[in-house]
Amino acid sequence: MFKVRIHGRGGQGAVTAAEMLSVAGFNEGKYAQAFPTFGSERTGAPVVSFCRLDDKPIRIHEPIAEPDALIIQDPTLLLQVRVFEGAGPKAYILINTSRSFEDLGIGDFSGGFQPERLLTVPATDIAREHLGRPFPNTALLGGFAALTGVVSIDAVVNAIRQRFAGPVGEANAKAAQAAFDFVVRQDGSLADA
Repeated sequence: MFKVRIHGRGGQGAVTAAEMLSVAGFNEGKYAQAFPTFGSERTGAPVVSFCRLDDKPIRIHEPIAEPDALIIQDPTLLLQVRVFEGAGPKAYILINTSRSFEDLGIGDFSGGFQPERLLTVPATDIAREHLGRPFPNTALLGGFAALTGVVSIDAVVNAIRQRFAGPVGEANAKAAQAAFDFVVRQDGSLADA
């Protein structure tokens, strides 16, 4: 089972990202599960969303304590929430920022992880370019597909188009593809372009 925990803020699309990731996995023949955890929070409050993907039925329904991958939609959460809790040394960590782990002040911390599984992607900038709005979720899904290979970029793009119709869907699909391409350019060995 591959477990993903998405940390974001209300209004950034963390819940929608987990749902689209589960649809992408399902469309590739996997069993999938997605759900959020939050209260009656206001826009901007921390939100956590979860996604599980597996080749066999998923029977557990609890929050993910030991993720195989973390997607952090807002780097300010690094100082406010224990986003890395439970992540083992082989976890993938994808952070929405143009800054490096060292610039974020977590360079020493990241030494306990496999460097090829740690990545920052300027997803908000990519979203602004393609959507005209700062919603990083679909761009991060494209980056996730390139970094992990758990789902293909085609499955991510199809899930996005299932969720959003017309021009909005196409703009989000382009943001995902742009982030995927960004990651591949960073390290061509991560995924096949």
